[in-house]
Amino acid sequence: MTTTLRARAEKVDAATPESRNRVVDFLRAAAITVVVLGHWTIVAVDAGGGISPHGVLDTARWTHPLTWVFQVMPIFFLVGGYSNALSWRSARRKQIGYAQWLRARLRRLGIPLLPLLVTWLLISVIALAAGAPTAALQLATQMALVPTWFLAAYLLVIVVAPPLLVLWERFGWWSLIGGIVLAGLVDAVSISLDRPLLGYPNYVLVWATFHQVGFAWLDGRLSGAGRRLALVAIGAVGLALLVGLGPYPVSMITSGADEISNSSPTRVTMAFLGMLQAGLVLLLERPLTAWLARPWPWFVTVLVNQRIMTWFLWHLTALVGLAHLLLALGGPGLGPTPLSGLWWATRPLWALVLLGVTALLVLLFGRFEDPRTDDRHAPPLWQPLLAAVLVCSGLAVMADAGMVGPDGLHWIWPVLPLVGMLAGGVVGLRRSTT
Repeated sequence: MTTTLRARAEKVDAATPESRNRVVDFLRAAAITVVVLGHWTIVAVDAGGGISPHGVLDTARWTHPLTWVFQVMPIFFLVGGYSNALSWRSARRKQIGYAQWLRARLRRLGIPLLPLLVTWLLISVIALAAGAPTAALQLATQMALVPTWFLAAYLLVIVVAPPLLVLWERFGWWSLIGGIVLAGLVDAVSISLDRPLLGYPNYVLVWATFHQVGFAWLDGRLSGAGRRLALVAIGAVGLALLVGLGPYPVSMITSGADEISNSSPTRVTMAFLGMLQAGLVLLLERPLTAWLARPWPWFVTVLVNQRIMTWFLWHLTALVGLAHLLLALGGPGLGPTPLSGLWWATRPLWALVLLGVTALLVLLFGRFEDPRTDDRHAPPLWQPLLAAVLVCSGLAVMADAGMVGPDGLHWIWPVLPLVGMLAGGVVGLRRSTT
């Protein structure tokens, strides 16, 4: 067994092109691991019948500074900027148009989403028919679909990635500075008027702006320790000023203990957090490159990336499903008081059990990350754009409110992405023969 795995690891290592930046793949895999473990930790489950999505953050303010480490969504956008710029430039060289490129990106990210939406739609219909409380279903669907907020934001950034790259190639760092200024103005209006809805444009503005740091990494504009330390300093000073002198809370993950959230909607603080994190991880690029040149670390990195969307999309479904099963059985294993010594001591076991449940889901649904080769002609531009709009609209609502409300199932929101993928031509009812 060990010999076979070693042989596979060596084969994968040998098949990897020299030009591939292995650190990009590693950071993506490491970030998803941190997100999964973080979600499994901050959710407080008690045998009294309640699940609190941010229970640890809500009850212990001393955990809030830790979110500067565990809120790693900026790392996804850093590697996304690097990968999207690389992908779009490759498409331009091959004379692949924007519509065809966008459809390919939508297929890669959207197809693994479909079974999750269908599964929760069926669960909701069956549970409501069986008389399940709507409040419990609303919380369950909301928690399970929290990961889709990132997917919605990332898809929107992908839509604007090619024009963003043009801005970057023409204006360089000024395009990033301009985006941060605009995001700050959006925050100023939203916070001063106490209208969080007015801050929602920053889901695109902040992440699209920070996404350009990935462009800078690819283009060598962040080479050398000096520039990376400067990025760390800008991020740290910006965060310190915004949190220390401004209205922003310490926690970079939504907490019920705060009046304002840094992540819902996304605030300009996340761009500075991203610069701080990006500078730090890029300072480690050289030793990481040397380490990932070994077959074993690279093999594990490749394995995680092969099913990364499935791990990310289903890890909270595993938590919600296991927690409700245990509650139905009387709450075995859910007894320790959150943040007590026994609670912390049992977190590794809790994580291992959830890892096993999620692994089963990955085995079942991971195949959706390997769609058939798309050999169709380039679509008209409106099709992938329509798909992106419908998918993002449905996901944005469900990530915030779930599929179920006090008045029952809100079927339109899970159906909207499904319709978008079909009507937008991202997936077809039959394979093209042309």
